[in-house]
Amino acid sequence: MTRILGVLALCSVAVAVSACSATSSDPSGSGSADDLTGRTFVSTEVTGDAIPGGGPLVVEFPEPGRLAATAGCNRFAGGIELADGTLSAPNLASTMMACPPPADGADGWLSTLLSGSPQWSLDGDVLTLTGSATTVSLTDKKVADPDRSLTGTEWVVTTMRTADAVMSSAALENADVTLTVTEDGQVSGSTGCNRFTGTAQVGDGTLVFGPLATTRVACADPALAQIENHVLAVLSGETTYTVDGSEMTLTASNGVDGLGYRAR
Repeated sequence: MTRILGVLALCSVAVAVSACSATSSDPSGSGSADDLTGRTFVSTEVTGDAIPGGGPLVVEFPEPGRLAATAGCNRFAGGIELADGTLSAPNLASTMMACPPPADGADGWLSTLLSGSPQWSLDGDVLTLTGSATTVSLTDKKVADPDRSLTGTEWVVTTMRTADAVMSSAALENADVTLTVTEDGQVSGSTGCNRFTGTAQVGDGTLVFGPLATTRVACADPALAQIENHVLAVLSGETTYTVDGSEMTLTASNGVDGLGYRAR
């Protein structure tokens, strides 16, 4: 059954806060709030209560006084205060995605961590959050999970994006839909039903596909036929791509439809 992974709605998530002083310095002297801005951290070790589903916990500081975080289910975002080594999140919003067990417990775990106004410290590329029952060590994502190369990597489709939603399904997970681009612009992969080959011009954030040649096997499952049609529609003409660690997003020329990939 198709699972909708898109942002369906936003709800206010009340997170208790404790009093903080005006300073934004880490009292350990190893880092300051300014050192967090623009960085993303990924959990590498959890002591105490484990993350349901295994996480990881991903914490982003996109701009001063702002945080976004997920522990493997929904994404929380909003304003924060970083003072006297305490992280306080007075009013976060969350997406409302239904997650399968055991990841469905990840949101409660994350809310518990943040509602306790955890202590934080930064030592170079390592951020530590310490709550009442949990201590999490997180490493800068660029260090823990550096961007993969577009070329020479086998990419596996994990999601399909339309104007209405970002979707995954058991059929997509089992189809093993792939894409590989070589340095000289050769393209190959699978639609889940058929193999394809062709060429593409690699630009700065763009990938321009030439006509693709495919095998002619009929898709026995209508769900696989739908996947194949979507894949071939996206891999046509000029597309845009972004790579973030081990994940890639490819967007069709219409600027709406797309594919989410994971490096294998």
